[in-house]
Amino acid sequence: MFDLQQAEYIFRVLLAGVCGIVVGLERKNRSKEAGIRTHFVVACGAALIMIISKYAFFDVIQSGAYGSADVRLDPSRVASTIASGIGFLGAGMIFVHKNTITGLTTAAGIWATSGLGMAIGSGMYVLGIAATLLILIAQLILHLRIFRTKNVRLKSLSIKEVSEEGYQRSLTEALEKLHIVVQEVSVERLDDAGMRNYIFLIELPDSVDEEDIITRIPYRSSIKSSM
Repeated sequence: MFDLQQAEYIFRVLLAGVCGIVVGLERKNRSKEAGIRTHFVVACGAALIMIISKYAFFDVIQSGAYGSADVRLDPSRVASTIASGIGFLGAGMIFVHKNTITGLTTAAGIWATSGLGMAIGSGMYVLGIAATLLILIAQLILHLRIFRTKNVRLKSLSIKEVSEEGYQRSLTEALEKLHIVVQEVSVERLDDAGMRNYIFLIELPDSVDEEDIITRIPYRSSIKSSM
């Protein structure tokens, strides 16, 4: 039977969904794996399960179906199940490609969104809305340039059949001008005439393209990821 209590439950689910949309909108604008719909569904689902955990069994207890009206509910058990269950969903959004991990923030956002849904589903409106705003503000502020760290990729630069004297030093200086850090260098002597093969282990910034390096080297060369 529909009453004010049922209307409040619906409002909780709707409000949780709105909070999920707010968080998901920021992710969507950055073209991340999970966007508005995913966050909306997670928040609504978490709120719904929390409401069921808290209120769905009162009629059974009051009717004495369990033999006693002193049966106590434990919504915290369902809350912990939601938190762990959402972890599997978040894990599916984490990708590893060429030693680079992506999707961690989106996975954490999905997990946090389930918390928003649980908070609002349990009736803690102020806390749920405040947490939504806090997460949104943090996502926006921490994407500012002043908070960004310099991303580097560890690469192996191989150069074959070099006859030039002092080439290791000259190439190292040229790479440093491109803000590329040389971690170590391996040299293989090919013959008595001074022909050598070089392997440079370098830290390549995201701002530098691999092709830019290859075109600057007059010898046969290649770049590959270093494990």
